[in-house]
Amino acid sequence: MQRHMETGRWSRRRSLRRRFGRTAATLSLLTAVACTSGQTPASVTDAGAGTGSADEVTVATWNMCGVRQWSCEKTGGPKEKLQQLRDLIGDSGVQVLLLQEVCSEDLLSFARSLGPQWHSAFEPYADVDSAGRRTPVGCTGQGRGQAGYGLLTGSPLTDVEAIPTEQPTVGLHRGILCARIPAQRLRVCNAHVSLRESDDEHPDWDFRDDQLSSLVAAASTDAATVFGGDFNSPPPAGDRDTSAWIWPSEAYTTYRECDQKGSSRAGRATLKDGTKIDYLFTQLPRTACKVVDTKASDHRPLVMRVSRPEDPAGVSTVR
Repeated sequence: MQRHMETGRWSRRRSLRRRFGRTAATLSLLTAVACTSGQTPASVTDAGAGTGSADEVTVATWNMCGVRQWSCEKTGGPKEKLQQLRDLIGDSGVQVLLLQEVCSEDLLSFARSLGPQWHSAFEPYADVDSAGRRTPVGCTGQGRGQAGYGLLTGSPLTDVEAIPTEQPTVGLHRGILCARIPAQRLRVCNAHVSLRESDDEHPDWDFRDDQLSSLVAAASTDAATVFGGDFNSPPPAGDRDTSAWIWPSEAYTTYRECDQKGSSRAGRATLKDGTKIDYLFTQLPRTACKVVDTKASDHRPLVMRVSRPEDPAGVSTVR
């Protein structure tokens, strides 16, 4: 079993239509999945995500700010980021990590340092020019490899796949990476969503609605999925939220967010500027959620503990 996996490139279709705040037409194609978690008491989001019980699993999402040239020079190096990973594993019992802005060689080194049971999967970012040529983004610093997003888990990964979604015609391509973790009876999807105005050729186009719809569609194929990541968007909460239209309705209805309390969609800040742009969603019952302070990134890790599905044979694996 490979301890580190990298997916191949996948074809990305260019958008042929402008985006002016429309609702995504692809929502009608999503598979309907009944909500199994229901309302979770408000106290859950205030609970500490400790080691949990044998029938629970703890998942974290963290933008590591490991690409130094992206204003991350003052957030520490691989040593500091590895220590934060150790703290998440030791203090919060995290067994699955969705990571963004990580360097490929750092991720390999993290897995080796954590022990032989730890496995990883990685997908690189790419800069795309006006001729459609793709150039992987390199990490500054000797031997750190490419910049990208990935998964780090305390048991083997299977069925690792990059999910196709619309991306800027010219500019930085991020993406969605999914995999199964058989030992946890879980499937996870890690997304790094494009920034608004990220298309250098069409700055008025917004790709976040299409990407979030692709993410929810990918999650809908398996009821035991946890999905999240850095969405580069605030939650759809408040009268002044001008980007609420990008969110699929299923996100907060069929699924529940780690920090969601009842009908409220606001959550605690995950970015050090006081905003929330990092998320974890699932249909599985949530038993704890917390935001962890760190000096090793401009993002705070978001940690969620969920109950594993009781009957693996009853989990849908429709693709």
